[in-house]
Amino acid sequence: MGNLLTSLLNSTNALDVFSRGLQVVQNNVSNSSTPGYVTQTATFIAEPFDLDTGAPGGVTAGPVESSRDLYLEQNVRTAQSALGFSTQQASDLSEISNLYSVNGTSGVGPAIDQLFNDFSALSVNPNDTTARQTVLNDAGTLAQSIQQVATGLGTASQQIAGNAQGQISEINSLAGTIAQINGEGIRDPQGGTDAGLDAQLNATLEQLSQYTNYTAIQQSDGSTTVLIGGQTPLVVGNQVDAIQGDFSSPQATILDSTGQDITSQITGGQLAGSLTDYNTTVPSYVTGLNTLAQGIADQVNTALDNGVDENGNAPTQNLFTYNPVAPALSLAVNSSLTPDEIAAALPGAPGGNGNALSLASLGSAATVNGATFAGYYGQLGSQVGNDSANATSSQTTGTSVLTQAQTLRSNVSGVSLDDQAAQLIQFQTAYQAVTKMISLLDDLTSAVINMIDPAT
Repeated sequence: MGNLLTSLLNSTNALDVFSRGLQVVQNNVSNSSTPGYVTQTATFIAEPFDLDTGAPGGVTAGPVESSRDLYLEQNVRTAQSALGFSTQQASDLSEISNLYSVNGTSGVGPAIDQLFNDFSALSVNPNDTTARQTVLNDAGTLAQSIQQVATGLGTASQQIAGNAQGQISEINSLAGTIAQINGEGIRDPQGGTDAGLDAQLNATLEQLSQYTNYTAIQQSDGSTTVLIGGQTPLVVGNQVDAIQGDFSSPQATILDSTGQDITSQITGGQLAGSLTDYNTTVPSYVTGLNTLAQGIADQVNTALDNGVDENGNAPTQNLFTYNPVAPALSLAVNSSLTPDEIAAALPGAPGGNGNALSLASLGSAATVNGATFAGYYGQLGSQVGNDSANATSSQTTGTSVLTQAQTLRSNVSGVSLDDQAAQLIQFQTAYQAVTKMISLLDDLTSAVINMIDPAT
């Protein structure tokens, strides 16, 4: 009789165990599309059975095991960080490349050609007022075209700074979510991992990798410590050490919660892309444009200084003016200069075209880093185009790498509905078998009880 009751109790307990297994399968199926969720597997522990010692045997539920692979998670985060960097650069440079018009009838390149064509036309009619006025007009058009590109670069730089500030806010917000999860406790009472919190944590960590590079360290209490660049604490337990950006100077810096400069640690993600564009890429474009603007202004002004105007007088005013601190942004034509003050002639031949010929020849001279003015501007535009194309290519490659990493992770730890269906059938079959066993044991117990003589 005792053995029957023991078997009945074991069978009843088995129903509960298999019921928990069914719940795990149901949870997997329900969360198969939940970001960050991985397959959970119910485990079972066979209890010892020994009649001599009274060990009753049976089965009990073990901890629910997670299929998460930390190595594959890191692969995805690394790929996500690289993609974030190239995506940000591709976006920034796509906007900037529109500022440079290497071909066509408008923009800096055509304006350069037009100005020196005007000097050539002036050499044909050096005392023609219309030709002189055309030089002034087209010089103004060139100055305005260069200013427009310089202004566009300044606007792009401001937009990049705004993007970076937004990215910093996202980083701090995601850090707050991680700290909250740490505070809730990711360990479940059975010693396993809370699947819901675990999914939320890893989805948040993947989002964070889009914005910056970091190292995530799992602590013994189940919390996750996040170190930016593997060095600077961002999340420790339920505490967030927020970062901030300083864009008050030409070189932007990222500061930790104590005000220390950690810019050099930001090497991946969208924030790194923004910093690279703000601190290096755009300033290099501005430097090139300044070189062009100053080169045109100085060499044209110098050439004019070597001649005499329509009245045979030496020039007293420059054609171009600019601020040495920002030549491209400030380049302009002297508004007080009149057509008759254009020095088309040489001092030894007043009224001639000698200096106009010299001015016209500047257009084909390799005077800026071994290139003509138009050629140098073409190089600037080509550099921007190449940078943009390289960023776009890196973005395409990065997307492919990320997809591969995510696919591999999904193959290892993602929820397979086919596998879950097979497990569901197994648990249902086991559940039905145990149910029949309980029914049989119940009949046997009733039969034994009925066999007992009430009088004894």
